[in-house]
Amino acid sequence: MAARQNCWEYRHCGREPGGAHVDELGVCPAAVEERLDGVNGGHNGGRACWAVEDTRCYATLGAKFSDCLKCDFLLKVQDEEVSTFQLMGGVRERLSCDSPPAESGPPLR
Repeated sequence: MAARQNCWEYRHCGREPGGAHVDELGVCPAAVEERLDGVNGGHNGGRACWAVEDTRCYATLGAKFSDCLKCDFLLKVQDEEVSTFQLMGGVRERLSCDSPPAESGPPLR
């Protein structure tokens, strides 16, 4: 079985810590969201990015979630995880339990 990819590896966005586009766009909040480490077999929020606010150009979860439901990466994670796939329920619960992640860089434009 192939290793599970995180969203930044799949998308090649360069917004992971040390990535090529961090200076320009900042570190993606999913890449540093430690409360989601291990969800769907990912590192930090890398396999639950649809549940993390302020990723890409969306400021709130509600603004992006319908687009995320059609995302090829979300569908890939769902296919790979099958019966253990976590879409929102437990994911949002984990996000509400602990303190927020460290500052991730300048806000997206």
